[in-house]
Amino acid sequence: MNTSETNYRSIPISERIELVEDIWDSIAQDAADAVQLSPEYRQELQRRLAAHRADPTSSVPWDAVRSALFKGSAS
Repeated sequence: MNTSETNYRSIPISERIELVEDIWDSIAQDAADAVQLSPEYRQELQRRLAAHRADPTSSVPWDAVRSALFKGSAS
């Protein structure tokens, strides 16, 4: 794929966002078939989901995680 000739900035932002969303949706559709979890990973995901369901209060909201990660950095 030769993207050096494509000037994406000439495309309106709304259309670029739509293009990225379309690409992301196509990746998500294809990934379901292409990505296979090992039995160990699947078991770990099931364990974590069960732990969350047993105690939903143990999770941390994304806003809190993001704030902690980027605390003190310029954003």
